[in-house]
Amino acid sequence: MDIEQARYNMVEQQIRPWDVLNQQVLDLLFRLRREDFVPEAHRALAFVDMEIPLGHGQTMWTPKLEARAVQELTLAPTDRVLEIGTGSGYLTALLAAQAAEVVSVDIYADFTASAGAKLAAHGIENVALHTADAARDWADPAGFDAIVLTGSTPLLSDAFRRRLRVGGRLFAITGTAPVMQAQLLTCTAPGAFRSVTLFETCVAPLVNAPQPAAFVF
Repeated sequence: MDIEQARYNMVEQQIRPWDVLNQQVLDLLFRLRREDFVPEAHRALAFVDMEIPLGHGQTMWTPKLEARAVQELTLAPTDRVLEIGTGSGYLTALLAAQAAEVVSVDIYADFTASAGAKLAAHGIENVALHTADAARDWADPAGFDAIVLTGSTPLLSDAFRRRLRVGGRLFAITGTAPVMQAQLLTCTAPGAFRSVTLFETCVAPLVNAPQPAAFVF
């Protein structure tokens, strides 16, 4: 396989047609080697428009979803980012390339360890990795300029809203299969938020995501 041609095809045939037009994001996709973050058994699928299995019932997002999320967050070099669900570490690396600091939390210790090794191999040092259950909150009083949830959630915990600094953005996929929506939430003032629905999609849920209260007759 011609790796560079496959990468070019991924960007031009999958990602750009999905309204990812920010040149900084597109350049980053050419520069940061996605194949290095894909599990070895699935390396040949690194540029395919599909979710790649990671284990524990989890998958990598499709390349176009990764790219679209990064574009929508409009990261600045001074931003502090929270990622809930480290997974393969590739989205973590994309975020770290554009921000000052990334805090990434995953419930599975082997994901944390694997991502840490891959990030180190790429010389990415502005990421703090944690193994914990953060589907409902990550207690960090400093707050964040951007938050991304890499698994879907039926309900978005209010705790994440409170972690956003003014001007901060949160990318989350909400709802239940088969109907889910990608949303961008922006903190416009203390306690005030604006939400925009971006597109429909369907991804695996966050482990221990908050659930709607059961209706009791």
